[in-house]
Amino acid sequence: MAKCAICEKGAHFGNAVSHSHRRSNKMWKSNVKSVKVKVNGNAQKMYVCTSCLKSGKVERA
Repeated sequence: MAKCAICEKGAHFGNAVSHSHRRSNKMWKSNVKSVKVKVNGNAQKMYVCTSCLKSGKVERA
């Protein structure tokens, strides 16, 4: 679900490193919003990341 329909930005995976340098799995989720968007003149609901919304790649309906 947490994937942008425009730029395909999704979750990133890596390691959370504690103070004692023990490692555990960590996931960074992208900031994705459910937004009504104009597509070919019609309103459609899509998941879009906030960077695409701010840059103007998408027009809200």
